[in-house]
Amino acid sequence: MQERGYKVDHSTIQRWVVHYASRIEKVFRKNKKRAGIRWRLDETYIKIKGGWKYLYRAVDKQGATIYFLLTTKRIKRRLYDF
Repeated sequence: MQERGYKVDHSTIQRWVVHYASRIEKVFRKNKKRAGIRWRLDETYIKIKGGWKYLYRAVDKQGATIYFLLTTKRIKRRLYDF
């Protein structure tokens, strides 16, 4: 905006994000490609900012991440409900 000569306050941009984020998400979810027939769930334990966290990733046949989840505690039930 500044490159084009407009002065916009950061609070105005925040209001735009709050207003348009839900609309953008609806369009994204509507047009999102479905995962293929085959996918797998990876679970690993990683260190972030000095603390250990569990990282779960759903990966399709081509190796692209479909979904991920980062938690502080290990989830003992199955995570197939994406």
